[in-house]
Amino acid sequence: MAIIITDECINCGACEPECPNNAIYEGGDEWRFSDGTSIKGIFTSKSGLTADANEPQEPVSNDVYYIVADKCTECVGFHDEPQCAAVCPVDCCVDDDNWRESEQELFAKKDSLHLII
Repeated sequence: MAIIITDECINCGACEPECPNNAIYEGGDEWRFSDGTSIKGIFTSKSGLTADANEPQEPVSNDVYYIVADKCTECVGFHDEPQCAAVCPVDCCVDDDNWRESEQELFAKKDSLHLII
């Protein structure tokens, strides 16, 4: 599953630099598949979103920090636990019950975001 940031977020920003996939953005900020990844050109995510990797996407939230589920791997392949949840002072980085992925799927997502050449 992916991690979400609840509306209890205090906008401290502690989570953002911890994400190895650059999947966390400040509320209101546009996001891109290319941010912090090796993705170039046209990319189709697991959710079916197809976009140019450098094309800005609409913010998921305008009020609080948010996590792009299509880029979140729960830190699989990088850390033993999601780092956003580990550093959040108010415990608002939680499992997204609406976005379920197996460990194998999370590793595959990581590999698609960080191509090894």
